[in-house]
Amino acid sequence: MKKLLVSALAIMLLGFMPLKANEGMWLPLLIKRLNEADMQKLGLQLTAEELYSVNNSSLKDAIVNFGNFCTGEVISDRGLILTNHHCGYDAIQTHSSPEHDYLTDGFWAYSLSEEKPTPGLTVTFLIRMEDVTAEVLAVLNSEMTEDERAAKVREISRELIAKATGETHYTAQVKEFFDGNEYYLFVYEVFKDVRLVGAPPSSVGKYGGDTDNWMWPRHTGDFSLFRVYTGPDGKPAEYSEDNIPLVPKHHLPISVEGVKDGDFSMIFGYPGSTDRFLTSFGIELALNVKNQLVVDIRAKKLEIMKKHMNASPAVRIQYASKYASTANYWKYFIGQTEQLKRNRVYDKKKMKEAHFTEWVYGNETRKEKYGDCLAAIEKSYEGITATQVINTFLNEAIFQGAEVGPMAIQMTAIQKMLAAGENEKASGMAAGMMAQLEDSYKDYNMALDQEIFAAMLEMYYARVPMDQMPQAIIDVHKKYKGDFKKYAQAAYAKSMFPYKEKMAAFLANPSLKALEADPIFSLYTGIYNDYMARISPVRKEAFQMQTKGARAFVAGLREMDTDKKYYPNANFTMRMTYGTVGSYKPADGVMYNYYTTIEGIMQKEDPNNDEFIVPAKLKELYNAKDYGQYANEDGELVVNFITNNDITGGNSGSPVINGRGELIGCAFDGNWEAMSGDISFENQVQRTIAVDARYILFIIDKYAGAQNLIDEMTIVTGAERADEGSEMLDDDSLLIDSVDND
Repeated sequence: MKKLLVSALAIMLLGFMPLKANEGMWLPLLIKRLNEADMQKLGLQLTAEELYSVNNSSLKDAIVNFGNFCTGEVISDRGLILTNHHCGYDAIQTHSSPEHDYLTDGFWAYSLSEEKPTPGLTVTFLIRMEDVTAEVLAVLNSEMTEDERAAKVREISRELIAKATGETHYTAQVKEFFDGNEYYLFVYEVFKDVRLVGAPPSSVGKYGGDTDNWMWPRHTGDFSLFRVYTGPDGKPAEYSEDNIPLVPKHHLPISVEGVKDGDFSMIFGYPGSTDRFLTSFGIELALNVKNQLVVDIRAKKLEIMKKHMNASPAVRIQYASKYASTANYWKYFIGQTEQLKRNRVYDKKKMKEAHFTEWVYGNETRKEKYGDCLAAIEKSYEGITATQVINTFLNEAIFQGAEVGPMAIQMTAIQKMLAAGENEKASGMAAGMMAQLEDSYKDYNMALDQEIFAAMLEMYYARVPMDQMPQAIIDVHKKYKGDFKKYAQAAYAKSMFPYKEKMAAFLANPSLKALEADPIFSLYTGIYNDYMARISPVRKEAFQMQTKGARAFVAGLREMDTDKKYYPNANFTMRMTYGTVGSYKPADGVMYNYYTTIEGIMQKEDPNNDEFIVPAKLKELYNAKDYGQYANEDGELVVNFITNNDITGGNSGSPVINGRGELIGCAFDGNWEAMSGDISFENQVQRTIAVDARYILFIIDKYAGAQNLIDEMTIVTGAERADEGSEMLDDDSLLIDSVDND
């Protein structure tokens, strides 16, 4: 009993210790060695084994890769998954129609039978991770070309994966870390029957829209609910009415005790991509070439989509997810450019490189190992920069422009088969595409797509250097005297790609003559083939030079700072980050509080702006102050809060967890002042924005009336915590004795 009391007092005292931000996206496998002690000083009450274990149930068993683009967490013993509204947005949109507009109205399943199967959506659990650096590096040597090295890595990876998965139903992958200096194996279990359970209306889940995106203060209920189903044997299975809800190894209890400034917080999830070792040369490319191009191209696409969406409720639903996805990183690149400048990231990188160079040239051995790496990286950017405009246009305007583009380029495989006389093989591939045809055209609008097609070609011709311009676009410009709208009208009238029926007829009987006569196929393959013949070799050579230089640079940095704990860049593998809840000062004379309330929702309300509409039911609850147990001690309903955890894209939907392993929120965004954070962590201002767990429960309970979902969760209240404390201190003499013995 005395030990329990001392622990409780120690935890109380920790609340008064000065707290600091903790940069880093850490591998759970290494928590014991690298992070456990620091985390416990900040307020963690669990052990490393309770966070990550292979042999026992641990917190990592409640964390999932949601759909291969987000994170989710298990919050009940019946496989209920919590993630962001924007992560579930595509699924919500898939089930929506003008008659059943779940995007606008929300959706709630009040029984298992009402939950909606979502084909193609997967949920993946991590079984274990393993350091296989020694095995991989053993088959590599410095004499290899980058192609030879990559081939060897693929070869040994296949062997390691086969050994790890054996006869099981598991999947696995080997990923490189620290720019090829380390390698780790990840073993996964993938579930394919995932059903939509609940989603608030967009007026809650997307409140603030693009205006508030990446901003603080925020007032968004960005969450949705899904459920994982298994076969009757508890193993992954395709959808079946006979499937049963998953019985997870671990699920997160949910705390309604709330958070305070300085409270410990940790986040587990799947951060997608960071580039923290990027050099000053990469910063120059982003600032001077790449970022503004992406912004300009996406702005045009958004303008066209919005026009058509505003004109038709059906088109609005069809393109809702596509618009949101395009808009998210349109604003991201605007913010990144602004904050790279404001936070002087280029100058910081130059200083680091100067320090590194001084260290390298202070020793002949180091000079031999690392003396050429920065020069090689700088040289590589000559080829990268010279071809960046056309590369950005290929990605943004061709592959992600009009939807007919990727369709046409995909057909090149069938073209090659038909040209080689492999008709049976071509028919087999065509049959596979036929099976996906309904999905391909479900959310397609030809008029919108045609307008994007013309606009992208017009921008392509205006912005790409003429000596890199594909002949296919030059020919169109000449024939139609620069009128790409007129060309688009003619191409869409003749091509099969804008029409599901014409595509079905072709796929039923693939013809080389018909394919090569198609104007859209001819244009896009002309663009793509020209790029692969003239541009791709230049970029490949440059990137191979950069890859080799970066591998040495990162190795040198880690050798130079041996006392520093290094973490690898994000690469969509499970990571843990820890820190504290915290207010921040974004500018002189400005202080942002660490939480927002429903009052802010009402203050922002604008019935004439679809981004700031407040549902009538929410206003009723607000006016009645009917918050139930979800209000804080001051009677406020907290909506969002911020922490200084280190996250990025892919962490959307990640659980924010307190020191006891309980869910306190769901992460959904970063903040504007730290939009350069993927490249350089901004210690003073970098924040994670999360939906407070109490607001999530309030919406499910009070707004939706989904008591069935509340009942299956493990909800921990402050009263229960107090009862636990009183049991510890039920003997007054023990308290006196303990103090006397101190």
